[in-house]
Amino acid sequence: MLVWVIYDISKDKARNRVSKYCKNYGLYRVQKSVFLGDLDKNGIDEVFLQSQELIDSEDSFYIFPMCDEDFKKVKIAGIAFDSELVTNRIRTKCI
Repeated sequence: MLVWVIYDISKDKARNRVSKYCKNYGLYRVQKSVFLGDLDKNGIDEVFLQSQELIDSEDSFYIFPMCDEDFKKVKIAGIAFDSELVTNRIRTKCI
């Protein structure tokens, strides 16, 4: 399932660990505190639970599922991400 992971975490150590969790689960960094990619139900639960243990009451952490049909409707201005890389339509990107 395609998911957006968005967070605002005040402590550097916790924020860095959440970022590492997202990368380890194969999510693509869209912005500093925004990741996007495919996760199954277990992956969503694991990222959520691991991150939930790190955040404080003033922090926020969100996982938004998004269907493929709605993802195709996303509008982007400015610097964009590679939607084919994010949705695993391509496995590697050569520059």
